[in-house]
This record gives sequence, C-alpha cells and structure tokens, in this order.
Amino acid sequence: QVHLVESGGGLVQAGGSLTLSCTTSERTLSRYDMAWFRQAPETEREFVAKISWGGGSTGYADSVKGRFSISRDNLKNTMTLRMNNLNSEDTGAYYCAASPPTWPGPRPDEWNYWGQGTQVTVSS
Repeated sequence: QVHLVESGGGLVQAGGSLTLSCTTSERTLSRYDMAWFRQAPETEREFVAKISWGGGSTGYADSVKGRFSISRDNLKNTMTLRMNNLNSEDTGAYYCAASPPTWPGPRPDEWNYWGQGTQVTVSS
C-alpha cells in the first residue's frame, strides 16, 4: 500500500499559477510511475500528466500541454505539478496516483494507488 497526500490547491484567478505537490511516507516512491488526474463536479476523472519512476519520461493531456509541468524528487519522496496560465476549465479536484513502473495509460483504472485530492478553483 502506498499512502499519497496532495497539497497546494486553492483559489486562483484566471491566468494565474499554482503548484501542487504529492508526498508519501513510503521510502520506495522511486519504484512507482506517478500521475495527476483531475475531476470536476459531475464529470469523470481525467488524466492530466504522468512521470516515469526515474523522471526521464513524461506525458501530458493535450488540454494542459505547454501550461503544466510535472516533476519529481525521489530523494524527497515528492512529485510536483506546476500549473501556469490557469483557466476555468482547470477547476476541479486534483488527485495524485501511483502504480508499478509499467507506464500506465490515461485511464484511472490503470493506476493502483490514489491520494484524497486537493481542490483547485480558477475564478474568471
């Protein structure tokens, strides 16, 4: 079991920036590929970005390419999502996910472990 905890959400104006973090008490975070998903009310959870266990590979949803950047620091057991030029469509609960390093795809059911989420609200 991997316990993931997200932080950094909040209220921001359109065009602004936020940085989300995901941490874990597990000392083996480097064994997992990791990702961010988000979910707006009454919508399905959707893929945002992912990063390989060593940080060498990343992937992004088309809707966030060029605006969001995912990174990780395995020594600190932390993964980060830097979000720039936010708009109202970015509003939602953001979830950190982890999975064994098989490079899972964009479906939520491909990821094994989840955090509780952190809310991001973008005001126009």
